[in-house]
Amino acid sequence: MPNFVASIAAATAILGYDLFTGQVWARSPVDRTLEGLALKGSAAGGDTEVEFYIDEIRVADMFNNTTGFPNNDDLLPLESLFIPEGALLRALVRDAPATNPINVLVAIEEV
Repeated sequence: MPNFVASIAAATAILGYDLFTGQVWARSPVDRTLEGLALKGSAAGGDTEVEFYIDEIRVADMFNNTTGFPNNDDLLPLESLFIPEGALLRALVRDAPATNPINVLVAIEEV
């Protein structure tokens, strides 16, 4: 399963910002499944909240659990959420990071 990352500076990750802006893997011409998510970074655990969407459907709401950069051990497994071809993955900031980048790890698999 391929993993993708996004690391966004705190100054950029303001309220309402999509952390996946400019990521080519956020949209694909083939069906996929969302297998897992991890969120780390900022100044302290729990100080950043992000809502994850497949197009307009909210599929997860997460807080960063600690600082640093996520790895495979940090992935919160999801139950193979279907992403239809052409659908856009989004990660909208609901509580902005105080300082330091916010880092997201996304596990996606082609169907």
